[in-house]
Amino acid sequence: MKNTQLVSMEWLVEQLENPEVRVVDCRFVLGSPQAGLAAYVEGHLPGAFYLDLEQDLSGKKGTHGGRHPLPDLNELAEKLGAAGIDRSVKVVCYDDQGGAMASRCWWLLKYMGHDNVALLEGGYSLWREQGRSVTTDVPSVAPRVFPVDVRPEMIASMEDVKSRLHSEDTVLLDAREEPRYLGIHEPIDKVAGHIPGAHNAFWKEGLTDKGTIKGADEQKARFANVPGLAENADKEVIVYCGSGVTACPNVLALTEAGYQNVKLYLGSWSDWSSYADNPVAVKKPE
Repeated sequence: MKNTQLVSMEWLVEQLENPEVRVVDCRFVLGSPQAGLAAYVEGHLPGAFYLDLEQDLSGKKGTHGGRHPLPDLNELAEKLGAAGIDRSVKVVCYDDQGGAMASRCWWLLKYMGHDNVALLEGGYSLWREQGRSVTTDVPSVAPRVFPVDVRPEMIASMEDVKSRLHSEDTVLLDAREEPRYLGIHEPIDKVAGHIPGAHNAFWKEGLTDKGTIKGADEQKARFANVPGLAENADKEVIVYCGSGVTACPNVLALTEAGYQNVKLYLGSWSDWSSYADNPVAVKKPE
């Protein structure tokens, strides 16, 4: 199986002058919110626009909803339109965090009804390692209209997750690293542990030793080890992480592996743990 959600660097080099291709720089460092934009200003792929995880790809935090809730989709659509993106344009997203931030952008565009979006294979770091050109120029293009056609089937709410606890028809996947999943270590949220019944599939296990995204066959083999997934590619899969960002690489990987019914619990653990009466598990499920 070949990756369909990725484009090669060779392909992108040939398309940089194509007005029907737009590149989006998604670099962002959690805990250092100015670092991504600073990196973009210092140098980025030719023609790339910048979208900030917290300013553009997330909304304002509240009591519930998690640390990175949905942005105002109409505002995001205006930003995408200002970048010359409409339904006819292929969007290529990249970062230098193994695809975590770029996958969030990929997922959001899919959620808003835009299928023609992919990640750059290898991201910014590999682009630079291969000596490919970068620029400090900020592109200027004619604006277009980006239509919003929300796909509610791609998202799961806290109530959705709660109603499916221990359901044989749903697999819950926790994309955080194992110590956080087990409740041994929790550096961010007030409550440690995981959603009862969830299985752990750390998102970085979807990367090669070089930090590139594994191929579709490798992703399929990876998820075949998760109870409930190997035998049924149509089963509902709900993926979460700490705040709905690093779950997105797992959503992309599951899509690559052929799973048809994958949802993102956008609020993720930061939302789940904000409700005092929600159950919490602090060890692996049996």
